[in-house]
Amino acid sequence: MTYNFLTVQPLGLGTVTAALAQCLSVHAHEVDVADETTDQDLRNWHALVLCETARVRGDVATSLDIYVQDSVRPQPAERELASAFARAARTVVLFPTEEVRPSAYWLAAEDGLVTRTRLYESDDEEPRYTIDRVEAPVSGLPHVTVARIPEVVRELKVATPLADAFAAHMHRLHPEEASTPGTAIWRARSYLGAWEKLVRQLEGSWAPSDWYPLDLYRERLEARDQLERGRAQLPYHHTVLLQNALKPLDSLFAELTIEDAGSLRKDLAGPEDTDSPHGWWWNRRPDPLPW
Repeated sequence: MTYNFLTVQPLGLGTVTAALAQCLSVHAHEVDVADETTDQDLRNWHALVLCETARVRGDVATSLDIYVQDSVRPQPAERELASAFARAARTVVLFPTEEVRPSAYWLAAEDGLVTRTRLYESDDEEPRYTIDRVEAPVSGLPHVTVARIPEVVRELKVATPLADAFAAHMHRLHPEEASTPGTAIWRARSYLGAWEKLVRQLEGSWAPSDWYPLDLYRERLEARDQLERGRAQLPYHHTVLLQNALKPLDSLFAELTIEDAGSLRKDLAGPEDTDSPHGWWWNRRPDPLPW
């Protein structure tokens, strides 16, 4: 298994070796750590753990590319190893998230904190790294802004089995129309996916971020509105399939929300839009509010 870490503090080869041995429960002589000055002919390529380190510039100082042989057990998840390594090496560790956005990272501190962070890389020939934001205070980074990172929530991978089944069925019946942006079928499957993401994240108590941006919440209520308006553009049997997918999602949304007196509707829609036609889902709200 491979791991890619960045550390805030500069780390020597001995520190990295000892920390990896401790975290992975192997002997130090079974860990081979090298940097750009290491003679490659002298390396132990059969070691249980191989690690390449490099110095980097900016708010992070060392990069680590770690390879752990399959024979090492257990094989910790990246988050687990990052947290353990942060404690063992007494440093702050950054590791990439599953999202495709290059700036999306997790941060593990030696005190056990794990939080989201945003890391930018310059276009210089020798890149400079900037930790732009963290979602929780980090004692070793007093200069970094502490604030939520909305794009992380927007790009979370959320399972949407009902929307996926609808999309697959539409693709079998009308492959070209289902794949062409702007068509009625394409809009229906896209809006259904957006609505199911909201309901699933509500069902999961907004995990893993534990909050939800207000503007994204509004967008997904609007997606539900679009589904209601778009039914007339679909053949009857397609409308039935769409309704079969919507019914359990609408029921779950109603179950997980409470009646709203109107204040949230005003916050979501704005004063100029409060009288425009919206579905009943605009008159319910999560409790507590996630933003």
